[in-house]
Amino acid sequence: MPAQLVSIETAPDLVDQVYRALLGAICGGTLAPGERLTQEDIAQRLSVSRQPVLQALRLLKKDGFVLDAPGRGVLVAPLDAEGMRQIYQVRGALDVLAARLAAQQCFRIDPKLIERGRRAARGRNVEAMIDADVAFHQAIYEASGNPLIGQSANPHWRHLRRAMGAVLQAEPQRESLWDEHEAIAAAIAAGNAERAARLSEQHVAKASEALGERLARQLLAHAASTPATQGDKA
Repeated sequence: MPAQLVSIETAPDLVDQVYRALLGAICGGTLAPGERLTQEDIAQRLSVSRQPVLQALRLLKKDGFVLDAPGRGVLVAPLDAEGMRQIYQVRGALDVLAARLAAQQCFRIDPKLIERGRRAARGRNVEAMIDADVAFHQAIYEASGNPLIGQSANPHWRHLRRAMGAVLQAEPQRESLWDEHEAIAAAIAAGNAERAARLSEQHVAKASEALGERLARQLLAHAASTPATQGDKA
């Protein structure tokens, strides 16, 4: 007897739209760490039924962006400086491999990506800064010729975008970041795999240290400014 397939009531694209809307709000800070979310409230705010919201929240929980809340609903997961450091460790290994493989192809990264990044770094649009940074690294992943690199890195970039967004709201992106990007691109175009790999490793290490320090300071300042609960006072 052939297996029976259960009909799907919720269109996958609607679940994806809700997921992306919530993820964008979390990464952009509209939904703050610790904020409680309920299906009913989200469904009302997004003008959708509760079913796609439920599915989207399950995906966000699986990806580590929300946590079960006491009682009903979920909470936006807190930012974690140590967690970001660990993500950078994985991303660093992937970036080094991608740069090395791209250099073996003498791939020439579009200079417009670097120009776009420099313009964003001089401005105040945080989303544009992050988008430019992601686009540059995605170009190297694609140039590597190994699609598994980008597929492996993309889930981590979602968490990095969130941390970068929180930090860059207070401390804009340093333009020297794009000097590092340009040097990596030049090494790749020249076919110097060892130099491209070394520069990529140094770049990620420096970015990890800078973001980790900034995020830790912000979290400490937030904790100091948050009124203690009755239990904390005891």
